[in-house]
Amino acid sequence: MGTIVFFGDSLTAGYGLKDPLKESLPARIGQILMSEGMDYHVINAGISGDTSVSGLNRLPDTLKIDTDIFVLELGANDLLRGHPAALVSHNLQKIISAVKATHPAADILILGMKLPFWIPDERAPGYRRIYQDLAVQNHCELVPYLLDGIEGRKHLNMYDGVHPLAEGYKIMADTVWPTLKKMIKDRT
Repeated sequence: MGTIVFFGDSLTAGYGLKDPLKESLPARIGQILMSEGMDYHVINAGISGDTSVSGLNRLPDTLKIDTDIFVLELGANDLLRGHPAALVSHNLQKIISAVKATHPAADILILGMKLPFWIPDERAPGYRRIYQDLAVQNHCELVPYLLDGIEGRKHLNMYDGVHPLAEGYKIMADTVWPTLKKMIKDRT
């Protein structure tokens, strides 16, 4: 049995869902894996509110888990808190490097984010390419935009317009699954 660790913030943890154990992104991926007959255990290591700094600080405990695929989803809260893109990129690189050092056989999937449509480029310089650049530099797989098809659609998001409802997480899982499935197939 393999292990997939989802390491992220509220979008991984399943903030605001009635049943994160069944409706969060890691839970939905676990359900897909089971339906496909793939023998993987999925761990939800998401903490709401995490930034790249707090994620880096709690990483050592997560690295104790024997990991085959590490899914990294952090950075959105950094943007909302005004952290510079260079700091976010630096912290995410340190996370990737630590995963590679601790679990050299593990594959890494980066779940990218985009600037919300209401934030102009001038307000957050450098954020547009963080995830793409990290994926290329580290030979990681990338889902360019985790909220593709969800952002801005009221019926798929909570009242805050940021966190998906259960139906939004279904779309999110459908967005992530093709890349993750390819990674699993490539491991066999």
